[in-house]
Amino acid sequence: MLAPVAGQATPATALLARQKVTHRVHAYAHDPKAASYGTEAAEALGIEADRCFKTLIADVEGRLTVAIVPVSGSLDLQALAQAVGGKRAAMADPALAERTTGYVLGGISPLGQRKRLPTVVDESALGFATVFVSAGRRGLDIELAPSDLVALTGATVSRVRATT
Repeated sequence: MLAPVAGQATPATALLARQKVTHRVHAYAHDPKAASYGTEAAEALGIEADRCFKTLIADVEGRLTVAIVPVSGSLDLQALAQAVGGKRAAMADPALAERTTGYVLGGISPLGQRKRLPTVVDESALGFATVFVSAGRRGLDIELAPSDLVALTGATVSRVRATT
């Protein structure tokens, strides 16, 4: 396990350290003009986009819910709603997502959020030895085993990425 470099501690990295979960922290130069935070991370880290996951916050019938899907795709809102026992879902208000998680857009980590929310990890994550998710800051990602991601977030695993 690599310890976070000075100045890279976030609630997500602190949680991983406390839980003694094997992980690596990867920093890259964030470009504020980047069109997609997730695609930028995958390209900057030199990894396939299917292995880099974005954290999205949706409103499932009045309940904020976290969806973790590959940056190469998009979220199937109906599949997310079904995965948590709802009928309808919509993307959450960005300001509410930031207040609830304690992170800024483009840096929302599924780990170490202010409030534990129902979480669904796309099933494709289980096909990799390790996956990358935001470490809680733009320009900072965490690499960890998908089983650890699921365990630490208390997530359900289901197909929630949109199919094309």
